[in-house]
Order: sequence, then structure tokens, then C-alpha cells
Amino acid sequence: MCIRDRFKGIWGSGLSISAAMGVRDANEASWTQVLDVLELMVDSSGLPILLDGDTGYGNYNNARRLVRKLEERGVAGVCIEDKVFPKQNSLLEGGRKENLAPIEEFCLKIKACKDFQRDPDFQVVARVEAFIAGWGLDEALKRAEAYREAGADAILIHSKKTDCGQIESFVKEWKNRHPLVIVPTKYYTTPTQKFRDWKISTVIWANHNLRASIACLLYTSDAADDSLRVDLGGRRIIKKKKK
Repeated sequence: MCIRDRFKGIWGSGLSISAAMGVRDANEASWTQVLDVLELMVDSSGLPILLDGDTGYGNYNNARRLVRKLEERGVAGVCIEDKVFPKQNSLLEGGRKENLAPIEEFCLKIKACKDFQRDPDFQVVARVEAFIAGWGLDEALKRAEAYREAGADAILIHSKKTDCGQIESFVKEWKNRHPLVIVPTKYYTTPTQKFRDWKISTVIWANHNLRASIACLLYTSDAADDSLRVDLGGRRIIKKKKK
């Protein structure tokens, strides 16, 4: 589908890979299991793949070894986020400030990844979770700048707001000093032209296909059992009342 619709690359979504395995998006799938999936994706697509590498699956030693194994399988890059291990999905309610890793520690992880890579074209994207954890713009900018200086090839700024206000405020202060990546899972109604106007380097449509397929599966299951009714808005299956 990505090739058919002329996407330039594939996001190796942690949520989608975990869901396919039947586990939660909380580092319950091991990184070696994720590697097995990525190898199949590389073989079948031929497109550059950026892995959603969570926190790097541990400390800097785990993260840099992950980079080496991704290179061996032809993966184009990895995105690591500045949370503590094991991670919590960013869109869950109740993200806490203490879930973020110390800036200095995460910078060392970035440096280790860049120092350990062999392919000069391999990309390490640093994902800033400050907004997710309840911090403000100043903290987000401070972390992004530190990760840029540590050697990250791009900065991913994330938000779980349903409007693009946080992202827009970040973009204005960031002033295009380094490639910027966004993931409009929650603020998907924002016109994509606005992202072009902001000079965003990459827009990741992270798991919309997965969400759409789940809706279709629910409808199909409903049709197979006419005693049930699917309530997509409430995300539940309801037993129909007998007439």
C-alpha cells in the first residue's frame, strides 16, 4: 500500500508491531522479535524504513547494539524517545514528568548510537516527549537543542493535543535550525499544507492504517454474528436487544 500510494518511506510503528504480536506497546515485545519483523518488511517493501525504537530498549549499550543490528538488516534509521525504560505509550492518559530520562543521559545514548553506526547514511532521530509528559515549550526546546548538539540527525517533536497549537509554537521558536519530524496522530485534521508551510522535514502517519483495519475487522465480526452491534465511538461490542 505504501508503494502504491507513493509514500517515500515506512514508519516501523512500535504500536502496530506490538498489536500484530498481541502484546501492549510497552516494550513487551523484545527487540529481537522486532528485528525479525523489520527484516521481513525490508525484504517485501524496498522502501526506507525508520524504526520506532522506543527508548532504544535499555541504556546506551542496548541502543548502540540495536543500531548495528538494524544496519545489518538494511533498515534506514531509528527513532528513540527520551523516556525511561520500559516506555509507556505516549497517547495514554496520565503521562508523568518523571517518565522522562535526564537530558545528559539521553544525549549520551544519542552519541553512542552515532559513534557505533557504520553506514554514514543511517539516521538517528531524537524524539522529544516533553509535551507528552506535561512540560511546557521551554523544556521541549531545551531538550531538542541538547539532542541536536549531541548529534541527532533530526528532532521529532510529539504532542497528544487534538489541535496543533503546541507543535506550531515549537516550530516558531525552533526556526528551522535542524530537520523536524512530526506525528499528527491526534491533530490529524490539520491541513497538510500547514506542515509544508512550517517546512517540516517528515510527517509520519504512524498507525492510521492499523486503526482503520481494526474498524473493518469489528464491522466484519458484527456481520458474522447478528446478535452483536459494534459501537466504534465507544470502542465496544454491544449485545443487541431481542425484538
